[in-house]
Amino acid sequence: KKLGLLLRTMSAAQQPQQQQLGAAAAVEEEATVGSYVVGSFPVQYGYDQAGVASVNGVGVGAMSSSSGVAGASAAADEKPRILVMGMRRSGKSSIQKVVFHKMSPNETLFLESTCKIQKDEVSDCSFIQFSVWDVPGHIDYMNDVFDANDTFSSTGAIVFVIDAQDEYIDAIDRLKVLVSGAYSVNPKIKFEVFIHKVDGLSDEQKIETQCDITQRANDVLIDIGNGNEVINIHYHLTTIYDHSIFEAFSKVVQKLIPHMGAFESLLNIFCNNSGLEKAFLFDVATKFT
Repeated sequence: KKLGLLLRTMSAAQQPQQQQLGAAAAVEEEATVGSYVVGSFPVQYGYDQAGVASVNGVGVGAMSSSSGVAGASAAADEKPRILVMGMRRSGKSSIQKVVFHKMSPNETLFLESTCKIQKDEVSDCSFIQFSVWDVPGHIDYMNDVFDANDTFSSTGAIVFVIDAQDEYIDAIDRLKVLVSGAYSVNPKIKFEVFIHKVDGLSDEQKIETQCDITQRANDVLIDIGNGNEVINIHYHLTTIYDHSIFEAFSKVVQKLIPHMGAFESLLNIFCNNSGLEKAFLFDVATKFT
């Protein structure tokens, strides 16, 4: 009898606690109702909304929503674009295959000439996502078919490839036409010249070739800027047979990273506090620094 009385007393004491827990759960459930549906993330948890549409505060799976697809498409269009341009057989496609497709340099000997624009979406870089366009050498940049206004207005950088082992007078003339047209559409474009295939040159020839190309290019480009404004073009000696092509492309991509200054400041602070002379950030996937 005492045991039965004790059990009934404990049961009666637990009932108010169970009622309180039940009421709290009901309040919590009521608070989350409408904030998410099955198959979507809770809106208030701060997930990336690039693939999630929101209607009246209710998350909707973007894979089944046309608005979500449109949002993803808009996000893709906002990626910085790098155009790789130059004369035929200058090595544009080889650069793209080695840097972004991990192709062996020796395999590029069997690549055919590019007949149409080849686009690569680079989404595995830790620092920034961007797209790379390999533009065939025979395309007229100022032709209506090319649509220079639309192309250059959305471009962050132009890489112009010059074959250092070939006659480059025509290439410099083509560079002038390109820079003039692109700059008139988008003055913010970064212009980079890859003096390519220098693996077949001696150190002395590399220096002479770079100086000659730089001087000739600057002479024909000095009158393109508005008034006293001078267009800045940066030159890089490159080859696909060593690290120089990755280093050059790294410098191009660095200029498109919106928070590059913050990265540099953090590395400087790290060096100062650790007694280091230099520190580098490497992206393993792309080998960019």
